[in-house]
Amino acid sequence: MLKKTLLLAALLSTSLLAGAHDYKVGALRIEHPWSREMPPVAPTAAAYFVVRNDGAAADRLLGAYTPLAARAELHEHLHVDGLMKMQQVQRVEIPAGGEVQFAPMAYHVMLFGLQRQLQDGERFPLTLRFEQAGEVEVEVAVQREQQEPQEQSHGH
Repeated sequence: MLKKTLLLAALLSTSLLAGAHDYKVGALRIEHPWSREMPPVAPTAAAYFVVRNDGAAADRLLGAYTPLAARAELHEHLHVDGLMKMQQVQRVEIPAGGEVQFAPMAYHVMLFGLQRQLQDGERFPLTLRFEQAGEVEVEVAVQREQQEPQEQSHGH
């Protein structure tokens, strides 16, 4: 009986931890917001996450902000003439029934004018502003490297 109780407790705590870093606003789910730990002299950082749209209508991410940075911008990486290029975008379409990954070498939120660099294990607030769903504040986990595997679909 004790083994079953301990197993159940372990399973419940694991599922609670897994869901503790996911957020919902309207029909959208924002999963595992994270950022890489950056060297102390790095002038910028980036935030990553997955947005899943469980609704029947598309939505758009219009912007983001955090008290950690002077400004936050939506960016994407592109392959141009054999080179990688990063550029700002004004919005990111989140298709109905689909997902968009904000990941290294894809869409991401660039953070400029950082007050300080956060270290592995710290968290900071990031507010995402969607056209239909409105705003949602998520907590971004700072880590040395990405710890959860992400699917390869980038949704664009």
